[in-house]
Amino acid sequence: MNLNQLQYFKILAQEEHYTRAAQMLSITQPSLSHAIAQLEEELGTRLFEKKGRNIVLTRYGKLFLPYVEESLKVLEEGVQRTRELNGSKEGIIHLAYIYTMGSNFTPKMVRNFLDAYPDYHIDFHFTVGTTGDILAGLKEDKYDIVFSSYQEGEPDIEFRKIGNQKLVVAVPKDHPLAIHGSVDLRDTIAYPQIYFEKGSGLRPVIDQMFEEINQFPKVAFEMEEDSSMAGLVAQGFGIAVMPDIPILKSLNLKTLEISHPVYERSVYLATLKKHYLSPVAKSFIQFVCQQTEGR
Repeated sequence: MNLNQLQYFKILAQEEHYTRAAQMLSITQPSLSHAIAQLEEELGTRLFEKKGRNIVLTRYGKLFLPYVEESLKVLEEGVQRTRELNGSKEGIIHLAYIYTMGSNFTPKMVRNFLDAYPDYHIDFHFTVGTTGDILAGLKEDKYDIVFSSYQEGEPDIEFRKIGNQKLVVAVPKDHPLAIHGSVDLRDTIAYPQIYFEKGSGLRPVIDQMFEEINQFPKVAFEMEEDSSMAGLVAQGFGIAVMPDIPILKSLNLKTLEISHPVYERSVYLATLKKHYLSPVAKSFIQFVCQQTEGR
């Protein structure tokens, strides 16, 4: 059993598809198949079984996976700490972010950081999800840094504000409200709405807006992320209160300012308190905070 076999097993378990896993690992599919077969032979059991066109973990594979993930994580931390003692400017940053920060803020911030520190050799690993999911992952030590909404009741997480996102009402271009440039939230109640699901950090913010006017919309669909919401709005499935993100400009819809109640959604950089962070992760945090100071 060797390190490559364990890494291959982890990626294949995530992808559940040999071709995709091989592409991610930059190896050939036969090489991946051979490595997994050797691992299974050494363990004396099957780790995967076919399910349609994909493969899934057997119960033995499911048992083995968390031990592999933990072992690789410990090894990665050991490599990073050893490099740091040697003064290396190399490392891995596991960065997770909410959907609304994926099209512009996060890629731009990472690119600016790498351009500002050309002597650093950093491998960013990205994950996207809802605030609830990625903060849960942060507490499970899956991520070093998270860009998310604020969440109450998280004493072990430090939240640093890094900006605001304006909320708008998105409507189809042929919608009755589209003749306006702005709208009172009370004027949206008559129309079915596309709403963020409960796991989203925006859900309590938008709930609070409707509580302020003491009225609540008829929810046609609940969605996890904003680009799908925008697509449904553009096709006439409803209207939506959502962040004013770049993708809205490319779709067949119109965005309306909200004249009342006026809200902005704050976004945060979140890390675990009293938790080890590599020097490169600390440098990235400092850079983000400097770039967003005063926002």
